[in-house]
Amino acid sequence: MEQIRELSYGELKNGCFPEEFSFKTTAELTPLDGIIGQDRAVKAFDFGLKVKIKGYNIYMAGPAGTGKTTLAKSSAHRQAAGEPVPKDWCYVYNFQNPRSPLALYFEAGMGRQFRDDMAELVQLLKVELQKAFRTDDYEKQKNELLRSFEEKRDALMEEMSKAAQEHDFQVKTANSGIYFMPVVEGKTIGEEEYDELPEEVKNTIEKNSQIVQEKAGAIMRDIRELEKESKRCVDNLDYKVGMFAIGDHVSAVQEKYKEYDKVIAYLNAVREDVLENIDQFFDDEEDSEEGLASLLPMLSKKQPEDVTLKYKVNLIVDHSDTKGAPVVTTFNPTYYNLVGEVEYDSEFGNLTTDFMKIKSGLFHKANGGYLIVQAQDILSAPQAWEALRRVIKTKEINMDAVREQLGAVVAPTLKPEPIPANIKVIMIGSSYYYELLSEYDEEFDKFFKIKADFDYEMPRDSENMQKLAEFIKGFVEREQVPDFDVSAVCAVVEYASRKAERQNKLTTRFNHLAEILGEAAAWAQMEDAQVVTAAHIRKTIYEKEQRLRLYEEKLDEMLEENVIMIDVTGREIGQINGLAVLDLGSYAFGNPSRITATTYIGKSGIVNIEKEARMSGQTHDKGVQIITGYLGQTYAQKFPLSLSCRVCFEQNYNGIDGDSASSTELYCILSSLAELPIRQDLAVTGSVNQKGEIQAIGGVTYKIEGFFDLCKKRGLTGKQGVIIPVSNIRDLVLKDEVVEAVKDGMFHIYPISTIDEGIRLLMETEAGEKDAQGNFPPESVHGRVWQKLKEFHKRAEGAEE
Repeated sequence: MEQIRELSYGELKNGCFPEEFSFKTTAELTPLDGIIGQDRAVKAFDFGLKVKIKGYNIYMAGPAGTGKTTLAKSSAHRQAAGEPVPKDWCYVYNFQNPRSPLALYFEAGMGRQFRDDMAELVQLLKVELQKAFRTDDYEKQKNELLRSFEEKRDALMEEMSKAAQEHDFQVKTANSGIYFMPVVEGKTIGEEEYDELPEEVKNTIEKNSQIVQEKAGAIMRDIRELEKESKRCVDNLDYKVGMFAIGDHVSAVQEKYKEYDKVIAYLNAVREDVLENIDQFFDDEEDSEEGLASLLPMLSKKQPEDVTLKYKVNLIVDHSDTKGAPVVTTFNPTYYNLVGEVEYDSEFGNLTTDFMKIKSGLFHKANGGYLIVQAQDILSAPQAWEALRRVIKTKEINMDAVREQLGAVVAPTLKPEPIPANIKVIMIGSSYYYELLSEYDEEFDKFFKIKADFDYEMPRDSENMQKLAEFIKGFVEREQVPDFDVSAVCAVVEYASRKAERQNKLTTRFNHLAEILGEAAAWAQMEDAQVVTAAHIRKTIYEKEQRLRLYEEKLDEMLEENVIMIDVTGREIGQINGLAVLDLGSYAFGNPSRITATTYIGKSGIVNIEKEARMSGQTHDKGVQIITGYLGQTYAQKFPLSLSCRVCFEQNYNGIDGDSASSTELYCILSSLAELPIRQDLAVTGSVNQKGEIQAIGGVTYKIEGFFDLCKKRGLTGKQGVIIPVSNIRDLVLKDEVVEAVKDGMFHIYPISTIDEGIRLLMETEAGEKDAQGNFPPESVHGRVWQKLKEFHKRAEGAEE
C-alpha cells in the first residue's frame, strides 16, 4: 500500500528570524509614515480626495482595525492643508420675514469682524440718535411744526364753534370727544329741559343739529387730515435728523463690505428699520410697571426686551483661526449634531426663540472641507442618514426642525435660509454596511462613487516586515514605552501571520497588534527590562489567551472526564473524530467532536440528524447533499441506491454550520457500509466535492491544535495526528508546542487531495479502483461498500415483491 505523505515540522510554521532584519532594536528605526499593505485602498482614497465633482464621496470598506480611520484623518488633513480656507457664515434678522433669518457669508475671519462692527455700530447709533434728538435745534423745529398744527387746529375748532353758534348750539369737549348742546333764549338746554320744550322748537333744534353735524363732520375730517399731515411732517423731520445722525456711520460699514451685495442690502434694511423705530433707542422709565413688578415678584424675573437684538449677528461658522480646509471627525452623528439646531427658551410655559439661538452643526463646521463619519454610527442615529444624503443630494444645509416634522413640539419655529454646502464625506465601515446601503438606497452609488477596499491581510515579504517594525517604532514613540528588540519584532511578525492564518501573509488588523505591543511593553516595564523581547511577546499572548479561555477550559474538563465522549486510541466502525472551530469573537479555538453514522436498507438516503433537529446551517446541509452526489456517482451506476443513513455530531447542542466536515462524514458512512473500523487516533477535517476531491477549509490551525491538546492530555502515543486538505498546507501557523511534537515524531499531520487517500489512512485498507467493467476489487473499501449497497438493493426489491 502506497505511503501517504506526512508534513515535516518545517512546513508547519513560517518562522521569522533576526537575520531577516538589519537592526538590533527599534531604537535604530524611524516611525512608519503611512499605512502598510493597503496600496489599492490608498490609491483609491487619494484619487477620491482629489476629485471635486459632485458625488465623489468616499466609502472606506474593510474590517475594523485595519487603519481606515487613521488613513482618513492623516490623508484628509494633508490634502486640506493646501486648500483654501472656506467662508464664514452668519445668520441675521430678516426684516421682510422675521421667521426666515438671512444667511450671510464672508471671507475667513471677516465674519467675526462684521459681528463686532455691527455691535459697535448699534451702540454708536444709539448714542448718536440720543444726541441728535436732544438738541435745541431739533426741539425748535419740532415745536414749530406742532405749533403750526395747533394753530390750524384751533382755527378749525373756532370755525366749528362759530357754525354752532349760528345755529343756536354750543360746542362742548370731553374725553370721549366733541358734542353739541342746544341753546334756547341764551340758555344751554339739558336733556330734562329739552323734553319739556314745545314740538315746534324741538323740530327747529333737530334741523339745526343736522346742519351743524354735517359741518362739524367736514371740519373733523380736516382736523384728522391735519393730524396725519402733522405726523408725517414730524416723521420726516425725525427721519432727516436720524439720517443725518447715522447715515455716515452706516455708509462707513457698507464701504468696508462693499464686495458683499447681500450685506449692503442688509445694512440698508437695518438703517431703514432704525429710522422707522427711533423711539426704541430712548429709555422710557415707567414707574407703574416697576411698582407692579415689585408686587408680583414672578414678573420681575422676566428680562427686559433687548430692542437691539434684531441688529445683532449670529456668527455660526468662524474660520478666523483655521488653516486650510476643515477636517471634522465625528463618532456621534445625531441629526442635530449634523444639521444644527434652533434652541428654545421657556417663559411661563411658553417656548420662544429667535435667530440668535440658531446653533451650527457638523455640516456647517465641515463645509468647504471634509467630514469623516462611521457608517454604523450614522445608521444608528434616527434621521441622521436622511440628513446626510439630503445635504449630498441638494448641496445645501437646510435646518428644517425634525421636531416640527414629527409633530413633537408646538412652538414658534424658524426657517433659516439654507446655506450652500460643499462637503467631501468620508464614510468608514464594513463591507456589510456598504452592501446594505447599496441595496436599500438606490442613490447610494451616486452619492459615494469611490470605494476604498481595505484588505484584512497583506503579503509577508521583507518590505512589509520592515514596515511592521517601523509601525512598532511609531507605537513606542506614541505611547512612550521601551523599544522592542529584533527578537520581539520577529515574534510579532509570527503572531501577525497566525492572525492572518496564512504562512505567506500578515494581518492588517493593527488594532490587534497594538494590543499585543502595549501589553508586552507593560510586562517588560514590570520586570524593569530595558527593551521588550520575544519572551515578553510570548508571555503576552499566553496571558491574553488565559484570560479568554474559560469556555475552552470547561470543554476540556468535560473531555478529560469523558463527559464529552471522544476516543483518541483504538478503532471503531462508523465513528470518526471531526474538528470544528468555536469563534468567540476575541478568541477562537479548535473543538474535536465525535461523528457517527448508521446505515440500513431504505429509501430515505442520507438523513442529517442536525438538520432534522433544526441545528444545521445551510452550508452544512449542502455538504450532506454533496455526499449523496458522491455516493450516487461512485456506486449507483448499475443499480439505484436503496440506502437509509443517519449522520450525527454526537453531543452537539449548539448547532453546526459549514462544510468542512463533509469528508469526515463521508468516511464515517463508508466505514459503516464497508464494516471496516476507523482509526480513532486520527482526526479529520476537509470539504469534499462530488468527484471525491478534498477542498480547503478555514481555521485549520485551530483545529489541529484542538485535537493535539486533547491527545496531549490523554497521553501522546506517537501515532496520533490530523488529516487536512493538501491545499491548506500554506495556512498552517501552528504553535511551537505542536511543531516540536511533530519534529519528535509524537504527532502527525497528513495532507491529502482525495477521499481515497483518506480511506487508506483511516481504514488502513486500499480504497480500490474500478476495472474496465466498472467493478471494484472485492476486498477494497469501495468494493465492500458496493457489495453492501447491492445487497441492500436486492433485499429492498425482494421486500417490494
